[in-house]
Amino acid sequence: MEIIKNIKMEGKHFWGFAFINLTYFSIWCIVAWYLTLWMSEVANLDSGFSGIVFSTMAAASLIFQPFLGMISDKLLFRKTLILTISISAIFIGPYFQWAFIPLLGINKFLVTIFTGIFLGFVLNGGSSVVEQYVQRSALANKFEYGHARMGGSVAAMLSTLIAGRLFIWQPYAIFWAGSFFGVIMTLILIFSAKVNLKNASLVGDTSNSIEIKQVLQVFKLKNFWALSLFFMGSAAIYDVVDQQFIVFFRTFFDTTDQATLVYSYVGSFNSILEFILMIPMPYIINKIGAKNGLILAGFVAAARTIGSAFAPNWWIVILFRLLAGLEMPLILVSITKYIAGTFDMRLYATIYVLSANFAKQISVFILSAIAGNLYDIIGFQRAYLFMGVAILAITFITMFTLKNEKDYTDNTVILKNEYDN
Repeated sequence: MEIIKNIKMEGKHFWGFAFINLTYFSIWCIVAWYLTLWMSEVANLDSGFSGIVFSTMAAASLIFQPFLGMISDKLLFRKTLILTISISAIFIGPYFQWAFIPLLGINKFLVTIFTGIFLGFVLNGGSSVVEQYVQRSALANKFEYGHARMGGSVAAMLSTLIAGRLFIWQPYAIFWAGSFFGVIMTLILIFSAKVNLKNASLVGDTSNSIEIKQVLQVFKLKNFWALSLFFMGSAAIYDVVDQQFIVFFRTFFDTTDQATLVYSYVGSFNSILEFILMIPMPYIINKIGAKNGLILAGFVAAARTIGSAFAPNWWIVILFRLLAGLEMPLILVSITKYIAGTFDMRLYATIYVLSANFAKQISVFILSAIAGNLYDIIGFQRAYLFMGVAILAITFITMFTLKNEKDYTDNTVILKNEYDN
């Protein structure tokens, strides 16, 4: 009851940002989850051209993210960039309804490249922009970021319920749903998501603009590389495990339909579990420390992977799979608090993007091909054992290389310029 009371006390300074997460991640889930199926069944694209779209999305994301981080640090609470993301999302429906297929008849290659760049900006690049903006606002408005991030968990639950039905009813509806949520997100940003600028000093010195030489100093920080190692190893490896997990899961069933149905129920329950655990997680991380939260998330990821390697049947696999409902709240809350507590807040978005997104995506890009070959050569379970041990080793390393953060008091961060040390 005390936790729920605290959420209510956050009032209008909280709910607007929770709904930003809900609307944005609804766009992300509905469009991303069914894009492959739509391109195959509606656009009649073969796997080669579909692959170009996703490869371009990944490449565009790697290019966009460092620049989006630096721009975010310069803009602070100005909504120029996040509004650009939300307004761009409004055009998803019109683009796929009226432009995508006609343009395929002109030049398939250029259309798939442009689509990858467009979605890479809105979905891949946009996620870091949205997350860091809400985190900054949480500090200024004095509410817990983890509670606002529950909107993302609600989005995943909603998407599980409605996306498939939308696709069956009318395949183009998934893109118009993205546009709809883009409109709602834009209206919330304009009229509801207000920031208490009196507390802007909690987020950085707004009188000083960020220069490129300050950004480059980030690469001289040992703690930045320790944090990047954690995401390149522990977090990235489990993302690679997730990529073809459904293929592994199917091996325990007689039919693909049966496996898919059970897997969908597991995904829904995971989203519900994640939502529930997001409520107490900020208070838990405040007690145990953000560094310990990251380390614990690494051990949970290792347990999920190694446990799957030894699972004798599908229900044991599900038990380990449900640990994702614990891992996601741990890592989402811990990373924001850890960066806020150990780095110069003027470069919060830059550090977040470069460590948690950019470095991680490079690792995913490299490891995906390696993992695919391992599955073919030694099988899923032996590959999972190998990757689980790797996660465990990297988590142990970061236990000793990650710096301890400061204590948190009422979510207030005492700023420190690490470049002076």
